[in-house]
Amino acid sequence: QVQFAESGGGSVQAGGSLRLSCVVTGSTFDKPIAWYRQAPEKQREWVVSIGSGGYTYYSDSAKGRFTISRDNAKNTVFLEMNSLKPEDTAVYYCNGAGWAAPWGQGTQVAVSS
Repeated sequence: QVQFAESGGGSVQAGGSLRLSCVVTGSTFDKPIAWYRQAPEKQREWVVSIGSGGYTYYSDSAKGRFTISRDNAKNTVFLEMNSLKPEDTAVYYCNGAGWAAPWGQGTQVAVSS
């Protein structure tokens, strides 16, 4: 069964940066992967995706600030987040893009103004 393990979250001030990691186990690492986030009292939302060949798709909120990448040799997807804003505060999850597996525990990102 596919499992996701997110890490790298933390508390930063507005304008700061974080790099999140997502290790995918239990499956051949050749599928599209996405990052999602869920802010307090809000629904989980899609943030950014990367295809098996590296093609990327960004939400409007992520464009120009976030960068997704993948290391297929390490079954890992990364999310580099720059110029963070308080509205980026959320629990960040990775999961399939166009397919789904059980959600991991996520990693908390807190951005203070």
